[in-house]
Amino acid sequence: MTRSTPSRPPATLALLALLALTASAGCSTAPEPAPHPSAVRKTAPTPSASATGSPTDAAWVQLMTPMNEKAVALLTLAADRATEPRVRAFATRLRGDQEAELGRLRPLLARMGLPRTDVHAGHAMPGMVTESDLAAAKTAEGAAFDRLFLTRIRDHLRHSAQVSRSEITAGAGADAKRLAAALVTAREAALTELEALPGSTRALG
Repeated sequence: MTRSTPSRPPATLALLALLALTASAGCSTAPEPAPHPSAVRKTAPTPSASATGSPTDAAWVQLMTPMNEKAVALLTLAADRATEPRVRAFATRLRGDQEAELGRLRPLLARMGLPRTDVHAGHAMPGMVTESDLAAAKTAEGAAFDRLFLTRIRDHLRHSAQVSRSEITAGAGADAKRLAAALVTAREAALTELEALPGSTRALG
């Protein structure tokens, strides 16, 4: 199936995207002017990523949250519409797992003082299920739907694992790194299960 969105870069560019976000988040080093003494007791400190993690941690959680949210939307469709019962069961289980991960990612965003908005909206990030993907999935039927789903969700699993490995290596926050390690383990297990599903060889070959 021909996709209308720009071609996705290889997995290594997921790491470059994360590093670019990290660089942009940490590029400003000029000190802020000292507040007037009368204002010291009137203002409260603004939460920032530096309070609970590094710019790398912030970049990772701001990428993984929308990646999981978009994947959940596709998994919801597959849980209802996949032709093969084993694919439907896989989608149902994986949706629960990804929702549970969101239950840890979103509080991490809040602790870092980061917005819930998708900072990658409109960009064809590697492994991100796009609105075009979801639109195509809504119109696909039968085996064509299964192939589209398996291809897109495998892309999501592989790239999110790759970026999470980068967070384990380059991140600083213990809570973010623990979650990244859990995500990598979950992705590897899901990929093993996916590759054993009926139709996966045709879809992913």
